[in-house]
Amino acid sequence: MLRLILLTAAALGTATAPAFAHLDPAAHGSFMAGVSHPLFGADHILAMVAVGLWAALIGGRARWLVPSAFVGTMLVGFALALSGVSLPMVEPAILASVVALGLLVALAVRLPVALSAVVVGLFALFHGYAHGGELGGAGAASFAIGFALSTAVLHGAGLLLGRALGGAGLLPRLLGGATALGGLVLMVG
Repeated sequence: MLRLILLTAAALGTATAPAFAHLDPAAHGSFMAGVSHPLFGADHILAMVAVGLWAALIGGRARWLVPSAFVGTMLVGFALALSGVSLPMVEPAILASVVALGLLVALAVRLPVALSAVVVGLFALFHGYAHGGELGGAGAASFAIGFALSTAVLHGAGLLLGRALGGAGLLPRLLGGATALGGLVLMVG
């Protein structure tokens, strides 16, 4: 099992290389640039899937409220970036979100749904802000719709994975641990 975790962490560490590969909105359109944005960064993928895993672990209304809180607050962060509001330590907060969300899953932490939504919302604010900072020449509305949709799909993948693996069972918890470890690898990389 330790080998599996170490192999996963190594794979996640190498997955950070294509972070520069976001689609050019001039060539692919603003919507597709937005859709691709969360899919080309290991930090985004790990955090988004972990939100779904955690929501599956909590169960009940959390399965839709927690991911919805993330997407909604992410759009607020995007709007803050576009309006010129300064948000400090965006990248460290994003990396901290990967570690923290991974640990929440690994430790099978069950918070009240509203508090869980606040936790993911706090992290989502930074993810959205980062998306706004990387808008480039893309149209804001199309880009936002694209990354919100892509994020929701990644949350859905985490939900499905969490439900398929049994909520708070051993495998989802190991995935949470691997996610936290991946976040640590990204921090030092």
